[in-house]
Formats: sequence, structure tokens, C-alpha cells
Amino acid sequence: MASTSPYRRIGIIGTGRVASAIGLALADHSDDPLLIWGRNSSKCAEAVRTIGRAQAAGDVAQIASDCDLIMLAVADDALVQIVVAMAQAARADLPRFIFHVSGRSGVAILEPLRSASSMTAAIHPAMTFTGNPPSEVEHMVTARFAVTGSSEQASAAAQDVVNLLGGVTVAIAEAQRELYHAALCHGANHLVTLIAGSCQALAAAGVAEPDALLAPLVRAALDASLRQGMAGLSGPLLRGDEETIDKHLAALGQHCPTLLPTYGAMALATLDELGRVDDARQSFSASLLQRLKSY
Repeated sequence: MASTSPYRRIGIIGTGRVASAIGLALADHSDDPLLIWGRNSSKCAEAVRTIGRAQAAGDVAQIASDCDLIMLAVADDALVQIVVAMAQAARADLPRFIFHVSGRSGVAILEPLRSASSMTAAIHPAMTFTGNPPSEVEHMVTARFAVTGSSEQASAAAQDVVNLLGGVTVAIAEAQRELYHAALCHGANHLVTLIAGSCQALAAAGVAEPDALLAPLVRAALDASLRQGMAGLSGPLLRGDEETIDKHLAALGQHCPTLLPTYGAMALATLDELGRVDDARQSFSASLLQRLKSY
């Protein structure tokens, strides 16, 4: 009976959250069980159990020589070392598609692996991975994947992988990968910091469940910002309510002084953005603006 799987054998280097989730999603699209390798043997065994239809590889060379689809799901700083090891072990006669899932790096880092028979690409899932692979497999459906291919053929191969995951491909130029990743970190990672700070201030104000109080407001603000951009803003900065901002600074200084730098920086950034539209920044006194800058 002819194979219906698009790949003879899929290999994964890495045993973290992304490796386990994408491995679980791809497990049924490989003729042979997935091969997984990681430096920590116990984590590798755990990834094998999570994916199910998978086996632990003895080393990087086994994956390089046995697999026609290879995913590198390692830390950014470890990519170069892994690429060098794979380039030394790869068979020149085996057509392969090799991709990494780093957000920061493009496809140039994989150049030692690109040859007449091997295609390379960067495929970054623009979503969070929290350690629940079955749930994350579901979340990958309709999620965006930033793709940078080493050629048109490689970009098409990346599109095929994203299709198997149920995602949507977004092309990112090699020269724009770092800007792309900075944008994601600014929007997602810094959001976590802001929410944590808000919860800290609410706890200091005597709120027993700050997350429960904050959740509806934050979700509404997030939805409005995604739909409307700065037009979705509300609150004292938009209204030019200087007295309210002044009292905020006094309260934070007394009860949560560690939040003052974040509050001041975000207030100034918000005023700068508003000023591009209606010069709202000019409604605040120079003295208050200087106080915001000083923290």
C-alpha cells in the first residue's frame, strides 16, 4: 500500500515546549515514527511520551542522515552549534527540508545546511507555548507563522508544513526578522510585565483578587486596541486630566515606587502616540512631563 504521509521520517532536535507541541501535531504525517534528540535524556524521553509516535535518536547525526523533514527547536544561542554539527553529519544524497522555529533568526543561519538537495527556512509560530501540547496543537490552527525561505521552493515547502499545522503563513524578509521579533516581544512579553505591575498595585490597594478585577478591563482594552489602534484608548491621558495623573504619581510613589519608571515611560509613550494625531501632549504642563521623564 502506497504511503499517504508527505514525509518518510520527521526529525526534531530539541525537547522543549515548542518541540513537543509541533512534534505532536506532525506525528501522523511521517511514515516512520518521529526521531527526537536533545542534550537532556530525561527531557527527551518525556517528549517521546508526549508525542507518542516517536523515538529517541542516539545523536544529531542519526537525525541528519535518516530524516527528510528536520525541525530545529533549540534556544537561539544554540542554533549555530547545532547547525555545524548537522552539516558535518548530513548525507549529501538525501533530499531534506530543514527549518528552525526561532523568531529572531532568519534563514541565513542555516546556510551550512543548504545544498542542491536540501532546502532551508525559518518558521516561527507567533503564539505562546505554556507546556500543554494538546491544547497548543489546537491553538496552532489559524495561528500565524512567520516564514523566511532560502528560495521560492523552500518557502513553498514551509507553506506545506504550516498547512499541516493548520496555520497561516506570513512572509517575513530576512532583513526584517529582528524587527519582527522585537515587535512580538514588545506586544506580548511587555504586556505580561504591565499586567503584573497592575496586579501588584491593586494588591497594595487592598484588592484580594486583583487578576479577577483587572481581567474584564484588560480584555476589553486589548480587543479595542487590536480593532482600533490608538482610537481605542480611553482614560485620563486621552482626556488631558493632569490632576489625575499627578495623583497617580503620588500614590505610586508612596505605595509602589518600583512601578513609577514603568508608569512614567508608558505615559510618555502614550502621549507621544496621541500627539501624532491631535497634539494632546501639549495639554499637559511642562512640569508634569518632566516628572514623568525623571523616574
